[in-house]
Amino acid sequence: MASDLSWIAQLLDETLDSVKHKKAAEKLQAEEKKPQFSLQLLKIVATEQFPTKIRLAGALCFKNFIRNNYVDEEGNYKIPFDEVNTIKQELIGLMIACPSTIQVQLGEAISIIADSDFWDRWDTLVADLVSRLTPDNSKINNGVLEVAHSIFVRWRPLLRSDELYMEINHVLNTFAGPFLNLLSATDHQIDAHTNDKVALKDYFDTMSLLIKVFHDLSCQDLPPLFESNLEDISTLLHKYLVYENPLLATDDDSEASVVETVKADICEAIELYVYKFDDDFNRYTQVFVSSAWNLLSTIGPETKYDNLVSKALHFLTAIAANSAHSTVFNNETVLNEVVEKVVLPNVALRESDLELFEDEPIEFIRRDLEGSDTDSRRRAATDFLRQLQSRFEQLVTSVAGRYISHYLEQGKTSWKDKDTAISLFLSIAAKGAVTQSHGVKTVNSLVNVVDFFQQHVANDLVSGAGVEPIAKVDAIKYLYTFRSQLTKDQWQAAFQPLIQNMGSSNYVVYTYAAICVERLLFLTDDSGNRFFSRADIEPFAKDLLEHLFKLVEKENSPAKMQENEFLMRCIMRVLIVMNTGIVSFVDMVVNHLVGITNTIKANPSNPRFYYYHFEALGAVVSYGSSDGTSKLEEHLWQPFNLIVTEDVNEFVPYVFQIFAKLLELNPSGALPNNYQALVPPLMMPTLWETRGNVPALTRLLAAIIPRASHSIVAENQVQPILGIFQTLLSGKKTEQSAFDLLESIVISIDRSALEPYFKEILNLLFTKLQANSSDSFKQRFVRFYHLVSAKVEAGLGTDFFVSQVDLVQHNLFVQIYLSIVLPISQQLSRPVDRKLAVVSFAKSMGDSAAFANRYQKGWRFTCEAMLNMLMNAPQLASGVGDDVVKEADVDDIGFGLGFTPLNTCKKSVRDDFPEIQDIQLWVRQYLTEANARHNGAVAQYIMERLPDDVKQAMAIYVS
Repeated sequence: MASDLSWIAQLLDETLDSVKHKKAAEKLQAEEKKPQFSLQLLKIVATEQFPTKIRLAGALCFKNFIRNNYVDEEGNYKIPFDEVNTIKQELIGLMIACPSTIQVQLGEAISIIADSDFWDRWDTLVADLVSRLTPDNSKINNGVLEVAHSIFVRWRPLLRSDELYMEINHVLNTFAGPFLNLLSATDHQIDAHTNDKVALKDYFDTMSLLIKVFHDLSCQDLPPLFESNLEDISTLLHKYLVYENPLLATDDDSEASVVETVKADICEAIELYVYKFDDDFNRYTQVFVSSAWNLLSTIGPETKYDNLVSKALHFLTAIAANSAHSTVFNNETVLNEVVEKVVLPNVALRESDLELFEDEPIEFIRRDLEGSDTDSRRRAATDFLRQLQSRFEQLVTSVAGRYISHYLEQGKTSWKDKDTAISLFLSIAAKGAVTQSHGVKTVNSLVNVVDFFQQHVANDLVSGAGVEPIAKVDAIKYLYTFRSQLTKDQWQAAFQPLIQNMGSSNYVVYTYAAICVERLLFLTDDSGNRFFSRADIEPFAKDLLEHLFKLVEKENSPAKMQENEFLMRCIMRVLIVMNTGIVSFVDMVVNHLVGITNTIKANPSNPRFYYYHFEALGAVVSYGSSDGTSKLEEHLWQPFNLIVTEDVNEFVPYVFQIFAKLLELNPSGALPNNYQALVPPLMMPTLWETRGNVPALTRLLAAIIPRASHSIVAENQVQPILGIFQTLLSGKKTEQSAFDLLESIVISIDRSALEPYFKEILNLLFTKLQANSSDSFKQRFVRFYHLVSAKVEAGLGTDFFVSQVDLVQHNLFVQIYLSIVLPISQQLSRPVDRKLAVVSFAKSMGDSAAFANRYQKGWRFTCEAMLNMLMNAPQLASGVGDDVVKEADVDDIGFGLGFTPLNTCKKSVRDDFPEIQDIQLWVRQYLTEANARHNGAVAQYIMERLPDDVKQAMAIYVS
């Protein structure tokens, strides 16, 4: 029965109260399971009598409900079909009628639905959108265009495919004509309302959306209707690139007007056309180049123009990258103007930059260093000059060099001018992208980056008092950028001054120093060997860590403590490089990390910080437990258990991974009581409903099973665990986790407890195999077969597997073995899997009654498969660089939306037969002993069942 509207509205209101939030969220989760919950939310959003904050909370809740409950991993609807249809019928009109803040949330919900259903299951959407367009109602048009943009923008990063082009053509056939009509109509409305500020602003909002949609529709290929109207479109785009109207100007220096937004949108669109459609667009290019140049030469330094300036610079960068258009810059006079009028004003520090440096230092760092600031003026100007330099290296180096020399001279008395000189040098010295792992890998051969550092930069790094903080930052950033260009000896001289800068009282200086140290410790040579090893940092590692923890813990509030992810990343890296060297001070590290955990769990607000934080904890667990894990378990149990019991969802997957690693490090012995108490909650379905929990939960349960096998059987928990296996097996994204769980069951649970369920396990696996299963699924199935087949000593083995398959369908084993097991075994790539397969084959040949009598041809096929694998005998070895721990891409880390593995406590590859080191020797011994056990039967099968060439190959294995 559907819930009362006012009750859901009350719960939504309570979620906005920090005190009532958690209980209200739990009650809302219960409401989600009731019929028509999504439609109730839409009614709340549509009801104007409710306060805007409740309607907005309803829209956000609806979006999240759709994200988690609309379709399953196979694309099947999880809500009733009539509810799906009602949502599609009502959602567009509702979004158009709502305030803009609510439109954003509903637009994202529409985009989620479109990801699943558009266009084949929602083929009426585009026609519905077109039917709502009007010649002059900007509110309605803006709503329609917001929806269109939220759907079409998905095409921008996609690779070309037939399915994608079918979708785009479906849209263009219905949308392109009305779109061009609306573009023209909006242009006329802007002209007609030149003196009406309110109407003009609304129509410019429409124009901005139209340009964005124009970009979306063009992102893959030039639409035919656009191609035939390209002259009119170009004229209109140019008109608005140079448009001015004081009515729309903003008084705030930091607030861009809608005119600047439209101009930035246009620059982005014409950049696309230069890169992708130059054959068609080139005759219109020059007028845009001239206008962009004029714009950049005259625009002010205010931050409200930053986005427009960077987009205009991106457009000119595209021109510079084009062999036909770039020749205009191949002239010393022109390049002098480029540097003086465009590059220098945009690389020089502004008052707004200095204010950011002082008032929001973490934001200054993120913009300047991380690469997320691709739309900053300085970065865009640098990219433009670097593109010109790649075309005309000697000329650009010469021209820029004169300005660098001038500003270095000025820099003797002005640190701002020196900063400009260094920024300009960085622009021309680096070739290609600045990589996250190595910084600049290729440099301009016409300059010497080491000499420049020693002559002009090094003194700012080593000097104490009297050096401006930004000069310090410039010196550290220079090392960061060119870290791959310095030799080990040069770095030895620079490393201690770099460490000393962590003691600076300036936030930006000590953070930059931590960033540079971390990247240096991450640096490896071409062979994967660390540039700086444990021996290089061991003398001061403890002091360095204590200082870094002191910097993190300067602030007590959860938000401020986790603000600076760069410090935690450095802590993580020092622990990784130190490896087992942390044992002597592991208690200090654990105490700090646990204290930080207890503080930030109250409000996990920075995913980057807490990812690095848990990687640091993972390093402690992996490297700091040389005398056993019991002491670490004692330290970590209470704070981690609180995270689980308090449902700190962002942390739970990390905690489960660390719990699992602690168990995996000590796989024998009885399960500690703390973990024993975890088993019943792990069986609860609600815990498994959060997708991000599944891999970590599976790993933890798989680690618990071997140490709790007797209690699991005694307490009748085998069936619930297999129920979890069945659920995991049903989803494509969780099927690998299903096998992880199944393998743990098979190697841990006695045959007598497992056998009653084995037929049903096989039924599930065979059903999935028949349903066009993936290659990865087939490989896991084959590994599972070999695991059972090889575990003869545990009462399993090939004959047990065959007997269980017969219970499913008599002689089905032949089909499975010939079509799946034999061919897929050859595709196994991991050495441990190939070794397992050889052991399985050898035991089938030596001891299986089914292969001895029932499947005589199969015995030959098994022998040939084993010999093929032995020709490329698995070698178990670790490679150089295995200790270099990679961290996840921080841009992919979200608030509990997915699973992020911890690399510092990565699960070790399980070797089911570690005692077998020389597989060929083992096969010879095993088959020789089996031949003796069975009175020469194996040798007889070789003579009777094998062709001569295979007999010859087997001669070395059976004597």
